[in-house]
Amino acid sequence: MSGAGQHWDNLNYFNYFTEVEEHFRRARGTGLFLLSSLDWALIETWKNAGVPLEAVLRGVDEAFEAWRAKKSRTRMVNSLAYCTQEVMSVAQRLAGESAPARASSPQEPFCSLEELKAFLRKNADALAGPYGGVCEALEKLLAEIETHYRDLESLEQRLTVLESKMIAIARSRQSDDEMLEARRELDTLLRPYRGKMTADQLKMLHDQFLDRRLLEKAGLPRLSLFYLR
Repeated sequence: MSGAGQHWDNLNYFNYFTEVEEHFRRARGTGLFLLSSLDWALIETWKNAGVPLEAVLRGVDEAFEAWRAKKSRTRMVNSLAYCTQEVMSVAQRLAGESAPARASSPQEPFCSLEELKAFLRKNADALAGPYGGVCEALEKLLAEIETHYRDLESLEQRLTVLESKMIAIARSRQSDDEMLEARRELDTLLRPYRGKMTADQLKMLHDQFLDRRLLEKAGLPRLSLFYLR
């Protein structure tokens, strides 16, 4: 899915996860609702595939409209995975539309310099031992933070590379039993929604879920700016 780059000047793009979470809760209309690990992994696959935030929000609305129109509703919608087909359908429609002209207006920065420093410092302090190389790289970014603050897109790319290195190290330290447990958990969570996803979508979600699960079990931080808030 193309077009993700055009959102880097939009404040909401860095708030992708929060926006989707809050919108799903409102659409569901049942107050507090905690997204599952599968839900968070699905949001990340959409973000990484360049699915526009607008497409996700509209897709969620369309999925709930169709659900409420059913004469018989035996189950609540308990996962974002239920909305997958509608999200991808809206994304395809938006890709075929010409983007409307938008009036430019000054926006507040996504975060303050101090917030960014605190985020990188917290992550660097959380890494040691086998992750020392990633920690050193974060320290170098901190040493040049004023420069990186002026180009958050470039900084995000650097952090994505570092997170990939961190995941590779964590994967090498994972036992066979731990890996098997994570795969079984994913199979159980995905079972009701497999019919709503293509093979490519399932593959992306599979990889993203296992990475997220691995980092959670290892107690490792997420380095992407999407997790700053």
